[in-house]
Parts: sequence; structure tokens; C-alpha cells
Amino acid sequence: MTTIEISADQLARLRAETPGVGNVVHFNNAGAALSPNVVVETTVAHLQREAAIGGYEAAAEASQRLDAVYDSLARLLGARSDQMAVIENATRAWDMAVYGYPFQPGDRVLTGRAEYVSNIIGLLQLEKRFGLQVVIIDDDEHGQIDVAQLERELADGAAMVALTHVPTNGGLVNPAAEVGELCRRHDTFYVLDACQSAGQVPLDVDEIGCDVLSGTGRKYLRGPRGTGFLFVNDRAIERIEPPFLDLHAAEWVDEREYRVRDDARRFENWETNYAGKLGLGAAVDYALDVGVEVSSARLCALADDLRFGLDSLAGVSVHDKGQRRGGIVTFKVDGVEASTVQQHLAASDMNVSISPPGHARLDLPHRGLPALVRASVHYYNDSDEVERFLSAIEAVVVR
Repeated sequence: MTTIEISADQLARLRAETPGVGNVVHFNNAGAALSPNVVVETTVAHLQREAAIGGYEAAAEASQRLDAVYDSLARLLGARSDQMAVIENATRAWDMAVYGYPFQPGDRVLTGRAEYVSNIIGLLQLEKRFGLQVVIIDDDEHGQIDVAQLERELADGAAMVALTHVPTNGGLVNPAAEVGELCRRHDTFYVLDACQSAGQVPLDVDEIGCDVLSGTGRKYLRGPRGTGFLFVNDRAIERIEPPFLDLHAAEWVDEREYRVRDDARRFENWETNYAGKLGLGAAVDYALDVGVEVSSARLCALADDLRFGLDSLAGVSVHDKGQRRGGIVTFKVDGVEASTVQQHLAASDMNVSISPPGHARLDLPHRGLPALVRASVHYYNDSDEVERFLSAIEAVVVR
């Protein structure tokens, strides 16, 4: 097995702070991870406070802690707190930036085969609405976005590059910083979907070079569902007016005039889930305390062990791409539907998800693949769970 960077004592503490590991082998972290106690306690405590004194009053009482959430997100990404917005999920965060971009008819948007299904649907809608050209960049020999083709297309002109850092349907980690360098060179606006990568791999927006980054709380950050965030740099603030505004995002300055606020919170709206926001802040602080570099090294090592074990089983094939791979492992069992494998595992209290071709039409059908089983590990998983999982898959094969 691969050496990891979290000690046995640390792992025992992390698992003790994650009571869900006593119930299930949770390999569905790319869907929604098991939250640590502090996230649950923080979220529930605020709901209880709302019930005790009133929602508005509880928010006012927690104002400093709510402001601190932006500081925590900024530390996670190497950004400033005024560049951060808290939004209800990663897709809506992405929508607020991309739908607000001042596209012109004929503008070209470059994206890859790994792009998330909701993002592609959004781009196709914008293509119809504004007469855009959505250009698909092929994979290179490693299965990641082909930066050589991307540079050629950038040289022909593009308004935007939209890239998913880590796809939902495989272990690939796209070369986000290389793409950022090309976008800087060609002065092209760069939107990065970090929904799966936030908390899974270290992120630094200056190093990556993105103008916009969207993320979620529920996956590798281990936060509550219904929480997300958006980073926008100064250029994005100047260029993008959100597609809709309210009294939080803008000020009504005269009977027929309004003024949009000048920080990232222009992308938020007034009514929000305050308990979830505080829970998100607790999750980010927890991730920072563990250390994303340390936790990333561990979860990637566990995923490598899982891939190796699955590849060793007759009748099982792993289908992850990329030179660099993260914690998501996709595979199929010959002659057995992915849904059947999922049901078999669920009967043994093992959680996985499925990546259907309809959610990855630029990728899975392109590779001639059916629905795949998606097993996604986290740093709080352990080697014993990997071995138990492999034994359960072996039982499916020999049935």
C-alpha cells in the first residue's frame, strides 16, 4: 500500500469526529461527503438559535461569524475576502458569473470534454440566446484537455475558456494552471469549475490564473448541502453584472436608478441559509486545520490503492483518465450493470454513485463506455474500508 501523510493517531481522531464512518463505508464523497461533528453542531446550533430568538435576530447576533466565512474561503483559495461570495450551490455560482458575462454575437467559448453536464447545458442555452460558438477542445493522449489544441484555438480568438478542474465522472485532474497561463497570454477570460476539486486538491487562484472559480460545500469540503461559493477577481467584478439583482446585490439610489455593489457579494441575494453558511465556514476551517495538501496526498493515495485493487480483479476495468488523478475512481464490472453493482454494495452498507453517459455526453459515449460505478474516497476513509470494498466487488464478479 502507498505511504500516506496522516498519522494513525490523527486518522483515529478524524474518524472519531466523523460518526458516519461507524455506519457505512462511504465512497460517495464526490456526491456528498460525511460531515465532521463541528459542521453539524454549528449548523444545528444556528437553527436552534433562530427558533429561540428569531431568524433576523440570530443572523444579527452571528454577524461577525458570518463575515468570517468569507475570510476562511479566501484563505482556502489564496484570495481576498471581498472577492468571495457565498451562493446556494456551485452550479448557481457558475451561472451567476457566466450568464452575467457581456457576450457578443459570434463570441467563441472554449471548453473540454470533461465539462460538467449543467455547465454544458448552460453554454448551449447561451449559444442559442446570443449566437455564441461553443468549441470543444479534445483530450490529449493522457485524456486531459489538450493544451496544444487549446492554444491554437485561443490564437484564433475566444471570449472565454470554461474548464471543469476535476470532472464528476472520473479521476482526472485537469491542468488548470497551464490553461490559466495560456489564457493570460491571450488575454482570455477564464472560468474554472472547482466543484469537485475544492477540498480535494490545493487551490490558489493566483497560481491558477482564473478570473472566476465556483465551488460547493457538500463534496470534498464536507460542508452542508445547499452551500456553494464563487471567487471573482477584480477584472471579473468590472466586467460582469449579475443576471439578476436584489436589494443585497444593489442599492436603489433614486426612483429610477440603482447602483451594483462593488465587491463579490453582488452575486449573492438577500435571503440566504445562514445556518448553512456558518456550517460551510466550519467545514472550510476544518479543512484548513487538517491541511488540504496533507489530506489531498492521503485521499489520492487511497484512490491509487483502490484503482490498483480493482485493476487486479478479473472482469473489472478502471476508466479514469489524466496524468494526474484524484480521489474519484470510475470502473465497470463485465456483464453487470452499474446500478446492480451499486445495489449490491448498498446491501453491505457501502455507498457509491453512478456516472451515466447522459451526464457526460462529450466523454463517456466518445470513449464507447456505458454507465460507470463511481467510488470516491476521502482522507477519513481507511485501508480496511478499501479492502472490504474490493472483497465486495470480487463477490459481484464471481456471482
